[in-house]
Amino acid sequence: MVGKDEIPDWVSDEIQNVKFKKPEEFKKSGYILEFYYDDDKLDVQLYDSVEDGRHIVTMDIAKNIKIDDLLKGEVYEFVFDQHKAPLSKKVSEYLVKEKEIDMNAIYQFELKSLELIDVGSNEATNDEVEE
Repeated sequence: MVGKDEIPDWVSDEIQNVKFKKPEEFKKSGYILEFYYDDDKLDVQLYDSVEDGRHIVTMDIAKNIKIDDLLKGEVYEFVFDQHKAPLSKKVSEYLVKEKEIDMNAIYQFELKSLELIDVGSNEATNDEVEE
């Protein structure tokens, strides 16, 4: 018997064994909210939402990006792959009906590169030339 908060095996099996489609590359600006050093991930707040409507997503960081070089709260342009794996209609309907979770696909985001955007700062830097 499945407990009140438990998800049946057939639902968790499908979610754990989803097949991702070919990734789609996106370029969106936003800023870093949190670093997860142990997992090589970070949470970012994007100005434009991703496909499922979220503005906050967790991204895996590519090996060539050094997490220690990144700054929280600064505006970046993120280049990332969005991996999408559709869920069956049966699983989607179960999640809506039983768990009140409106989800018809699983998404993963992989940060490929990022660039700090100079949005105009009140602080002068050594590189600026006074006119």
